[in-house]
Amino acid sequence: MKSYQLVRELLDLVEKFEQEGEGLAPTLTDFAGFLVSHLQEQQDADTTADVRFGEQEQQAQQMAYQLDNSIARLFIYMSRYAKFYIKKALDGTALRSAEDFTGLAILLTHESLSRSELISRNLQEKPSGTEVISRLLQAGLIQQWDDENDKRTKRVAITAEGKELLYRVFQDMNKVSKMVSGELSSAEKFTLRYLLQKLENFHYYHHEHKTIKSKNDLTKHAGKLV
Repeated sequence: MKSYQLVRELLDLVEKFEQEGEGLAPTLTDFAGFLVSHLQEQQDADTTADVRFGEQEQQAQQMAYQLDNSIARLFIYMSRYAKFYIKKALDGTALRSAEDFTGLAILLTHESLSRSELISRNLQEKPSGTEVISRLLQAGLIQQWDDENDKRTKRVAITAEGKELLYRVFQDMNKVSKMVSGELSSAEKFTLRYLLQKLENFHYYHHEHKTIKSKNDLTKHAGKLV
């Protein structure tokens, strides 16, 4: 069984840990620190192969498996899986994309928003956000009118039809959420949610304050990170 191989690897690491400990009484906490350090040392050589990769350009693959690159690559994969599931869940509705769904869901919780506010809260750029609003308007899921205080601004709100559709879609989106979480245990889900929320706080700050407007901005802010 594969678990036996894992146990053998752990025993080898325990032996190495004891040798480096120079006779000191080992503790679980100390071993955990040793294990993390060992994994960090091995991460460049860790090619638990991505099934998409072939055998060419090993130097490029080593870069792809660096810790930050691996995290970013896996985030991209998870995003694409989620979009695929969401598209299936939206079959037979007037909603065409994940952005349509999230835009409508955001409006559900507000009396109204300006078009620019909705686009920003939906984490979109103006062209793609405008397309989403146009689709929702055309489907009769939202309504639009001139802002009373600024005639240059348009406000949008969800309609009764949009609200009714959204509550029907919620049932299928719950199934999407189950698929996205996969076979993680409850404890793993809590840990993942904590880490993702921490990342969301970081990225939302940069999104709201528009700190990255160019490649130079990206380089500057990335350079401050570990």
